Amino acid sequence: MDTKRISSTLEQALSTQMNVELFQSHTYLSYGIWADDKGYGGIANFLMRHSQEEREHALKFMKYVLNRGGKPTVTGQSATPKDPQNMTDCFNLVFKHEVENTEKIYKLVDMAFEEKDWATWNFLQWFVKEQIEEETLAMDLIDKLKIAGGDQASDESLFTLDKTLGETPDEGELARNATSENP
Repeated sequence: MDTKRISSTLEQALSTQMNVELFQSHTYLSYGIWADDKGYGGIANFLMRHSQEEREHALKFMKYVLNRGGKPTVTGQSATPKDPQNMTDCFNLVFKHEVENTEKIYKLVDMAFEEKDWATWNFLQWFVKEQIEEETLAMDLIDKLKIAGGDQASDESLFTLDKTLGETPDEGELARNATSENP
């Protein structure tokens, strides 16, 4: 008896996204190593925690495909991008990666909608929400660095930023959580 409850097209697309998430994990890891090498242990910790989070996203895709009777395919990974030139470049690249990932998630949502695969469409809504958080967090990184002085930040400002990011939660503040007491 065939127990597969996902189209081959979506099975392949979700497998591809699983591999994208693994690549994102490696990218965050490489940026974390770069930051640590530059002496920014807090920023490295922040980026490495996000590396782990991206790996967990990959596992969600893997498990979902398996739960629908499909078989995800792990592919070889491309080399991670070259090291950022500076902290501004690093945070801008993080934001760029998140926006690109959001676009990929939206394409998957469109595919599920077109196929009327409501289980997959529903599964992907978690990732839509997650990408809002990821983009917000990336924008916050850029903003915090600008406030610290950007590429001309003093050592003291960078030290404070490094310490702050080492202690920053992994989720961004979202509008849906705002209240009149806590905008």
